[in-house]
Amino acid sequence: MPFPNQRSIRRLRFANDEVTEGERVLPAETAVALSYNGSTQAVMMATPENLHDFALGYSLTEGIARSTEIERIEAVETPRGIDLQIWLAHGAEARQVARRRQSFGPMGCGLCGIESLEEVLRDVPRVASPPWTVMANDIAPAVAGIGAKQRLRAQSGALHAAAFWQPARGIVMLREDVGRHNALDKLCGALTTADVNPASGAVVMTSRLSIDLVQKCAMLRAPMLIAVSAPTAEAVALAEHSGITLITLAGAAGCDVWSHPGRVSQPALPDQPL
Repeated sequence: MPFPNQRSIRRLRFANDEVTEGERVLPAETAVALSYNGSTQAVMMATPENLHDFALGYSLTEGIARSTEIERIEAVETPRGIDLQIWLAHGAEARQVARRRQSFGPMGCGLCGIESLEEVLRDVPRVASPPWTVMANDIAPAVAGIGAKQRLRAQSGALHAAAFWQPARGIVMLREDVGRHNALDKLCGALTTADVNPASGAVVMTSRLSIDLVQKCAMLRAPMLIAVSAPTAEAVALAEHSGITLITLAGAAGCDVWSHPGRVSQPALPDQPL
């Protein structure tokens, strides 16, 4: 039987001096193992949906393999979870061993189980500057548009989203998960499968921004990362170093631009009479 991505759970609701009994749909968490050539690399708690995107995106953003080095991906259901079996071409095996992780991440931490400081602060490529800019007034609608496209969140709540937004088209792709890192990996995998150029738009997230999310966007070669919450100081430093425009606290009142602000344009004010 396939693992459900949500479940209906009975609960008591206390409101307006009354207690009512009923049910609410909640998102599911499933243990998902990522195994390469028969050896488990990591185990994450994830929403069991878009798992092919998850396996592909995780492989790319963690620097384990390029898409051309992945021969096949199989999702194998077990009594306790799902084993994503990823089979790599011979040339990628050494890279996978070097990047070996053994983690169990119930809190959604993107760095759980990494075995050395060198791996945590790994080098990432510098992202090329895109041939486009965005208007500051367009950033809030880009973030606000995520909610309408979050199918699972509308049904059950408690889900992060990572979306890809293009200045001329709006949100063109979105993935959801209980983990913010998982949602971003799924988006990266989906963009790769659809052959969407990451340089053509911005990644938009519903979470705070930590250094590992910036690392993943650099590996994707996405030039802009937008979020509703604040970044860490280290995330800002890496975004500046890797050529990514980092925009946070994006809402109707405005936004904060932390790095490479030349890609954000303020609309010209109308001429004022003297």
